[in-house]
Amino acid sequence: MNPSLQTTATAIHTFVARCRAADYPPLVARMRSGWVVMGERQVFAGYCLLLPDPVVPHLNALAATSRDRFLSDMALIGDAILAATSALRINYAMFGNVEPALHAHLFPRFADEPAATRTAQPWAFDWSLAPEYSTETHGELQRRIAARLTAHSR
Repeated sequence: MNPSLQTTATAIHTFVARCRAADYPPLVARMRSGWVVMGERQVFAGYCLLLPDPVVPHLNALAATSRDRFLSDMALIGDAILAATSALRINYAMFGNVEPALHAHLFPRFADEPAATRTAQPWAFDWSLAPEYSTETHGELQRRIAARLTAHSR
């Protein structure tokens, strides 16, 4: 293979491999298009990511059916987070500039956020101040999101 065509492994590749091995504590559920995991920093309680499996560079690298499935799964996860957190809305984001592999961020936003940050996009926050994901702290919310996803798949 031409070395210039090889994809460098990203954190997304690592997370997906750990999900496949059932060795990633933030894992919430398997979706048709990939994996839903809790964010390593819970900048908002219930912040999750959708990681495609297999990993691809970006949304447009997916065939139409796979793309539809990924976007549909993203919306289903948003529904589950809304139900599990009583959030006001979900902010969705896909960039891939730092980790050049497709992944979607799902941020629950709440009516009681401070006025100074209520309209700010999530990257405007100091993530180092956000609590790190832990099963002890976030496990119950993780289970509620998973239960909503399981209920939907029935």
